[in-house]
Amino acid sequence: MSITSQTPAPVSGAGALTRSTVIFMTDDAATAQVRGCSVAFAASTTGTPVTQVAVDQAALTGFELDFSVGGVRRRRLLGSGWDVRFEEVEPVREFAWHRYARGFAGWYYLAAVGDHVGYESWLERDRLILLDRDPQVVGVAAQPFWPSWDDGGRGRRHAPDYFVRLADGGARVVDVRAEDDMDEETREAFAATERACRAVGWEFSWAGRPEPVFMANVRWLARYRRARCGRPAEVAARLLEVFREPKGLWEGAGLAGDRLQVLPVLFHLLWSGALGTDLAGALMQTESVVWTERREADGRVETAAGVGGRGQDPA
Repeated sequence: MSITSQTPAPVSGAGALTRSTVIFMTDDAATAQVRGCSVAFAASTTGTPVTQVAVDQAALTGFELDFSVGGVRRRRLLGSGWDVRFEEVEPVREFAWHRYARGFAGWYYLAAVGDHVGYESWLERDRLILLDRDPQVVGVAAQPFWPSWDDGGRGRRHAPDYFVRLADGGARVVDVRAEDDMDEETREAFAATERACRAVGWEFSWAGRPEPVFMANVRWLARYRRARCGRPAEVAARLLEVFREPKGLWEGAGLAGDRLQVLPVLFHLLWSGALGTDLAGALMQTESVVWTERREADGRVETAAGVGGRGQDPA
């Protein structure tokens, strides 16, 4: 694959940012993974340009990232950080634990990642739980870097809450803040962070308060997130068979065997998405209707409400 760049051209509006068009050439159908920037290609056997991507050149050179690897602080322009595994970096600032703190800091064990990740509030912890349940998430780092930029002659910086690596090689930067805690300065920082993410092909997500009933149910299921809760495998198989016809949780657990052994496996299957139930409508109870999910070829889950993912907050 070869990469060429056309002459930068100004773009009108929004401060007349300068953009250049980067042209990728490839000889087969593939997806280029460039450490956090995923670009899809169409098949080509001639090496002719098949994809053009508009690049925000001003953002690539106007933002700097301050991060830590192996205890060593490093600083790079946004556009030159393509070779850094940001899901493995260390927090750029310490989590605050003190008596009169507004939040509650701690560590949450992400079963999907196999490591503890820090949080500074219950809201951040809830977001980690949802990330842990998202099948696309393969890596998470807390307080991954300080992006810094010039804001009309005033230096600004902001440490987003999480950097998330996705299974397809892409990335997502997450900022967690309740709507009623947002002020103008925070909105400006989030907007700047979103622009930086867009320039390198990352997603940006502002996460507020999740829907309370849904979150309460997912917190309960998170107790059964570890793989050991899904064993023995024979019990899991029986549950999937029993719930092919939707029925009450308690009834189905009894049909699958000794409820003392069956219920932890059932809750693990609900956590993983192999079994489904209405997590948003009401708190789970013995009469909650449970069913076996049907998975599509692309890994998505076909539910009674349509095709979706198991880690999504309905709010």
